Amino acid sequence: MKRSRSKKPLYAQIANILKDRILHGVYPVGTNVPSEPQLEEEFQVSKITVRNAIKELAQDGYVESGSGKGTKVIRNTSSSKLSKLKRFTEVLVEEGHQIRKQLLHAKSVSNEAGSLAHQLFGERCLRIERLYHLNEQPYIHYTHYLSSRAANIELSDLNAQSLYGLLEEQEVSLERYRDEFSVSAAAPASILAALRIKEGTPLLKRTRHSYDESGELIEYSEGYYHTELHQYVVNYDV
Repeated sequence: MKRSRSKKPLYAQIANILKDRILHGVYPVGTNVPSEPQLEEEFQVSKITVRNAIKELAQDGYVESGSGKGTKVIRNTSSSKLSKLKRFTEVLVEEGHQIRKQLLHAKSVSNEAGSLAHQLFGERCLRIERLYHLNEQPYIHYTHYLSSRAANIELSDLNAQSLYGLLEEQEVSLERYRDEFSVSAAAPASILAALRIKEGTPLLKRTRHSYDESGELIEYSEGYYHTELHQYVVNYDV
């Protein structure tokens, strides 16, 4: 495993990757995560590092280990800071779907004068494009714009870990979010191509502003959902 610039120890980075896979249905509830030797080989780390990663997942309530039975997934939902609601991806995974993230582009860019990104972040920002696959079909396209506060995140980790988790590892704490929803029939051609849909197809569009504890804007994102594959769902737990 390539050591990232995260301030977390290596076992904690591996635990976060495994947790992300659990939350996205790669390892469903009731199944086992790969064996210790398999994880040692995948991440190129020692046995003790893998065992510490599994121990952290067990302490957080995601897995349990039994002698000779492997390490079984027992929970696939997290305690979200975003709200008291379940995350949309958690709802999909609970329904038996699998979510796969694909990093399309990630780089520091110059913002064109007068553009929304320029208004929000000035001359430069970090721009990330990701595609979410629902049961191996393109489902959601996301473009994230992040302030210079996010400059130190390891971009190669975005295929394996949550963007917000990587920000937390860099001690960038997000405390407030504002989501807006609309219907758009004019998504950019590159997004339509990524989602494999025709021009003029109505899509659910979600925009998000994410702020730190001081009220500074850290992230602005735009997501396009192909809801013909699956409607957007919000579950309320009381």
